[in-house]
Amino acid sequence: MKSLLYLAGCLFCAYAQAQDLVHYANTLQGTNSDFGLSYGNTYPSTALPFPMNAWSPQTGRDGDGWKYQYQSGSIRAFGETHQCSPWVGDYGVFSLMPVLDTSADQRASAFSHRNEIAQPSYYSVRLDNGIRAEIAPTERGAAMRFTFPKGHDAFVVFDGYIKHCHLLVSPDHRSISGWVDNGRWVPRGFRNYFVIAFNTPFTGYAATGDTSGEGDRPVAAFLRFKPGAVVEARIASSYISPDQASVTLDREVAPTFDATHKAADKVWNDLFHRVLVEGGTEADKATFYSCLFRASLFSHTFFEYGKDGHPYYYSPYDAQIHDGYMYTDNGFWDTFRSQFPLSNILQPTQQGRYMQALLDAWHQCGWLPAWSAPSETGGMLGNHAISLLTDAWVKGIRTFSPDSALKAYAHESMNKGPWGGANGRAGWKEYFELGYVPYPESQGSTAQTQEYAYDDFCAYHLARLTGNEFYAHVFGRQMYNYRNVFDTVTGFMRGRQADGSWVPHFDPYEWGGPYTEGNAWHYNWSVFHDVQGLINLMGGDAPFILKLDSVFTVSNTVHYGTYGAMIHEMKEMVIEDMGQYAHGNQPIQHMIYLYSYAGQPWKTQFHIRQVMDKLYNATENGYPGDEDQGGMSSWYVLSAMGIYSVCPGTDQYVLGSPVFNKITLTMEDGRQFIIEADGNSKDNVYIDAATLNGVPYTHNWITYGDIARGGVLRLQMSNKPNLKRGTAEEDKPFSLSKCK
Repeated sequence: MKSLLYLAGCLFCAYAQAQDLVHYANTLQGTNSDFGLSYGNTYPSTALPFPMNAWSPQTGRDGDGWKYQYQSGSIRAFGETHQCSPWVGDYGVFSLMPVLDTSADQRASAFSHRNEIAQPSYYSVRLDNGIRAEIAPTERGAAMRFTFPKGHDAFVVFDGYIKHCHLLVSPDHRSISGWVDNGRWVPRGFRNYFVIAFNTPFTGYAATGDTSGEGDRPVAAFLRFKPGAVVEARIASSYISPDQASVTLDREVAPTFDATHKAADKVWNDLFHRVLVEGGTEADKATFYSCLFRASLFSHTFFEYGKDGHPYYYSPYDAQIHDGYMYTDNGFWDTFRSQFPLSNILQPTQQGRYMQALLDAWHQCGWLPAWSAPSETGGMLGNHAISLLTDAWVKGIRTFSPDSALKAYAHESMNKGPWGGANGRAGWKEYFELGYVPYPESQGSTAQTQEYAYDDFCAYHLARLTGNEFYAHVFGRQMYNYRNVFDTVTGFMRGRQADGSWVPHFDPYEWGGPYTEGNAWHYNWSVFHDVQGLINLMGGDAPFILKLDSVFTVSNTVHYGTYGAMIHEMKEMVIEDMGQYAHGNQPIQHMIYLYSYAGQPWKTQFHIRQVMDKLYNATENGYPGDEDQGGMSSWYVLSAMGIYSVCPGTDQYVLGSPVFNKITLTMEDGRQFIIEADGNSKDNVYIDAATLNGVPYTHNWITYGDIARGGVLRLQMSNKPNLKRGTAEEDKPFSLSKCK
């Protein structure tokens, strides 16, 4: 009997591995966006997980942050991209475009979405002029294939994008090579070297701009092939040297397009099978794997493998060559809450390399990264590199020196850097002296105070865990500073002036001013590390629950405040029509899970499923706001699995309500953690009972260790809330105040 069960298990595993899950992921998810309204602000990336380069069709003009807009009727190019946000722009860009003639007016070609295939490992479109274009990715390169109509002229246009470009056309070698230097946040002297090898000879070529020297303006070249040709292009690039680009081409890009496509398919299928979902609808699976795809793109790899197979990189921070690993293209304000806690589960080896890379970046430019693209921009607020470092440490990813991390963070927290608001600390002196950042001296002061307090908790926690009493004392004094901006009269986090008085004319519906991309309703909950302390400030569980409920029941009114006009985040909240719950932006995304801290976990379960069902799908309108480098996608992936990391820097994931009947997580070491939700359905969203590895389980959280060790979390789902389960004090997730 045991042998039969073993055989059945082997057959099931073989069947599971044979399943193609890649077809569920739609890379057009979230592409119906523009400056005024975001359904994701994404573009159809064709890429491997965490690549150095991604590839995308381009509908906008060169330099347009909205690289691909679903509503556009024509495609202008197919190019390399590193863009993590339309608000930041792209860098290191060049592109190819198949055309039937060389007239500039004819470069953009009309197309229909009916003729598009947009998957992680493969993009294809048949343009209205009859040309078919295809892309398959590698980590640092790609293969493209252009099939021209029989009997028609065949040209491929190379476009050096904006700023500087150097191009060398080599007809004898059927190749072009050179470099581009474009992007706002690149070091002086930055170059993205490329080599493009074609499978068929040129029958002619022409170029505009300097094709033999170092041009000071964009370059375009027209390569001519025989009529009706099928042109395959093997492409690789390097930030290090032309020779390294050639090494990468030989190492990564297969001799044929089909072989490159097949290899990319396998990479994505292997990853998707590590998060295997069962049950749910086909639409649920499409949303889940589309989001898992987006959750697995950023940060970008920024290292390359030399001829000897060893990793090395050009640093975007000091423009020097170093041995080892580097990552970039990420805004931590967007991703510390969800994307990194998910990656710590699925990619611990990569995360270990990443943590050391953070400290290497600190040595190279004097600051911890906060928003890199590829060098530091300092965008948004907070010093969340310490959240990443502490979260990795508490989860057993210990590849770095905690003393170095604390030293780097101390410098970060007691200085203001030369770049944006998250490079060092705006208002750091007042924060230490007054216990808060005053307004109007600093825009976003209340949000800054709250996020600095959380970051200080992370530093305190790392110091305590590693026996560093000095830094534990330094940061332990500030981690309760969130209390200093809470007004017990209004029940809201408020702006406070330097003299200690509250900013007058308080309006909880007013955006901006002391808040960043939000209002008082949104920032009331940004006390990730001490929810119990926030509950105490609000007067206990009952008023806290009432305040949470009110977020959904009050009007979705927007008062423009210091923004002066309706920005896209406001419009998205209005469209969501869930009161003041503004899931389209980060500050409030964890709020629903806070019911589990106040004795009513069933409300977490109810609202989580409502948000997933209403605000996410796999279409071009797939997100309720900016997707933000995997941040919003990771929220969905974690929540669909039934867990969420409310407080990164601790080892707990708070329970929610899984979408699927069964989720099998396979760790890097092969161990499996299975989440079974018996009786799960669109109506049965409530957890009636639970067991962990066969033992009754009442906690509203599980630990990273529970997951990493493998096991089974079994949930019995119901259409009625269990008002007794998970209500005891010991069942509530971590809060700092509970530890005192």
